[in-house]
Amino acid sequence: MSLLLAPAFAAAPATSSSSPAPSVPDTLQQRIAACTTCHGVHGEGSPGSGFFPRLAGKPAGYLVRQLQDFQNGLRKYAPMEYTVRGLDPAYLREIAEYFAAQQVPYARSPRPAVSAATLQRGEQLVSAGDPARGIPACERCHGSQLTGVQPDIPGLVGLPYDYISAQLGAWRTHTRATVAPDCMAEVAGRLSESDITAVAAWLAGRELPADMHAQAAGSVQPPLRCGVLADSADGT
Repeated sequence: MSLLLAPAFAAAPATSSSSPAPSVPDTLQQRIAACTTCHGVHGEGSPGSGFFPRLAGKPAGYLVRQLQDFQNGLRKYAPMEYTVRGLDPAYLREIAEYFAAQQVPYARSPRPAVSAATLQRGEQLVSAGDPARGIPACERCHGSQLTGVQPDIPGLVGLPYDYISAQLGAWRTHTRATVAPDCMAEVAGRLSESDITAVAAWLAGRELPADMHAQAAGSVQPPLRCGVLADSADGT
């Protein structure tokens, strides 16, 4: 019996190999499928858990820079590093501009359970900084309403507590970086763990402004030299 069946099995690969491979449509939706699986159809993220950040409405220049940082090993997260590996600059720009153009409502994140004193400290750091320790206010770079500044500075409002604290911690421990001079790493390095808790808690609980759009380019004067802003000024 086995001898009789052998020719049939041997012929099977030839039959299957002659079948044309199914075609995959080359559309933008197909191209961003790997992104929307985690970040949501419109880049709304996962506000409840804070694990996948919102992409919708973020400045395109900022999103391009993050994709480049994952490509170059400056920002670490294996699934993202794998996803963007080998993508050319035009492809990265296309992805960034798609999500930057998405306008979807912000979902409120859970409010962290912290003391009133912690929230007060967070508000102070965000709005005034701590000059004695060389910590500039978040508003100095991220805008008066903390909605970001075109084309390279992201908004901070509407982000979950866990995500904000994790990213500040990553900069503080140098597990997240960007092109030098890395002003965020410099600022985060001056924050204590309690400062990070305070800033993240206050930002996560802040009421959302009526206009969530990023401010116009050139509307802020950053207090520190930042490599990402130099790139933008150079047109790269």
